[in-house]
Amino acid sequence: MLTSGVDQGVAVNLGSVQRDDHTEWPKVPGPAVLAAQGWAPTPFREFVVKVNSRCDLSCAYCYVYEMADRSWQEQPIRMSAATATRTGERIAEHVRGHGLQSVELILHGGEPLLAGPALLSHIVTATRAAVNGRARVGARIQTNGIRLDAGYLRMFDELDIAVAISLDGDRKAHDRHRKYANGRGSYDAVAKSLGLLRGSFPHLFSGLLCTIDVRDDPVAIYEALLEHRPPRIDFLLPLGNWSYPPPGRIPGAAETPYADWLIAVFDRWYGAPRKETEVRLFSEIIHLLLGGRSNSESLGLSPVTVLVIDADGTIELSDTVRSSAPGAPSTGLHVTRNAFDEVLLLTETVARQVGESALAPGCRSCKVKAVCGGGQFAHRYRAGSGFANPSVYCPDLLKLIRHIRKAVAADLGTQLERLG
Repeated sequence: MLTSGVDQGVAVNLGSVQRDDHTEWPKVPGPAVLAAQGWAPTPFREFVVKVNSRCDLSCAYCYVYEMADRSWQEQPIRMSAATATRTGERIAEHVRGHGLQSVELILHGGEPLLAGPALLSHIVTATRAAVNGRARVGARIQTNGIRLDAGYLRMFDELDIAVAISLDGDRKAHDRHRKYANGRGSYDAVAKSLGLLRGSFPHLFSGLLCTIDVRDDPVAIYEALLEHRPPRIDFLLPLGNWSYPPPGRIPGAAETPYADWLIAVFDRWYGAPRKETEVRLFSEIIHLLLGGRSNSESLGLSPVTVLVIDADGTIELSDTVRSSAPGAPSTGLHVTRNAFDEVLLLTETVARQVGESALAPGCRSCKVKAVCGGGQFAHRYRAGSGFANPSVYCPDLLKLIRHIRKAVAADLGTQLERLG
């Protein structure tokens, strides 16, 4: 038996999972060996629920429909109410078993608004009913925004569901990638939805997600996003890897197009006379530089605590790894048959929770490993060696982290001089 002190003495049966491990995940000791060394799994706290498996946009960079894994074709169009109910029960079971104080329910897709208000309401209310007050169940939805209307927003207000919207900057930048199937851009529809959200339900607005295109002017993109007054901006590196390189990133090359882009935004953001918004990537790096724990699977060495439940109820690892290879996120488990504790003991989960031990050899000797954390797992993939590699963005991450460290160190030095 493996007991975690931080999880109030809850025991996890080490023999409960029988399956073949994915050969491309980093080689790490098994749970029993790690338990003898004092390790215990960290329970999941974020549950990404794929309420709908199709989308009403055809984005050029979409990792679900345009990259290596094609399993979406085998999924039902939307999650059934019965699967949604069972998912909520499994979350409640995990809450009880580990004495969790709070969990996050993230409504995702495809495009989750295509699931319709009845199912969206059901998954949230059913999960909260199953948890039965033992923990706070936060809920948020990640949407492309084009179907967001007053009816949805009233429901989200009643259920306290936060709303994050994907927007890639100004009209030109956004419409280059985020198009309808007929090639028409979606900017106008998204801008209209954002106006409604900000105007009538600003308390629900949790932020914007922007996928970087290094062809765009970085400061212009940042300022275009600021026009919508987001409380937070997530700048996302395009999903790519050593075998499927992201645009403008030549694997192994010394050039740093993404760092250069982000540094321009950082300098504009950090040098502003007052706080304009939170930029999650920058805030996370600063937090880690100052000795904090990571709150994102993209940085740092803290255990990854995100779990994905697909539309048919299959349980998957972090969804972004589907960009690397067919079947990469699969666990072989299902909410009707398996408790989430069983996922904790899979080799893939252990590899995402043991921190430095799962890094590539070169990463283990890197001075910024505690901040970088090897980068997002999806970005480490290389056919033949799997995820046991540095991030394909390694030079960019190194340059960005060093730049931010220098800026923060200078700022702290100035503050200390004033105190002295």
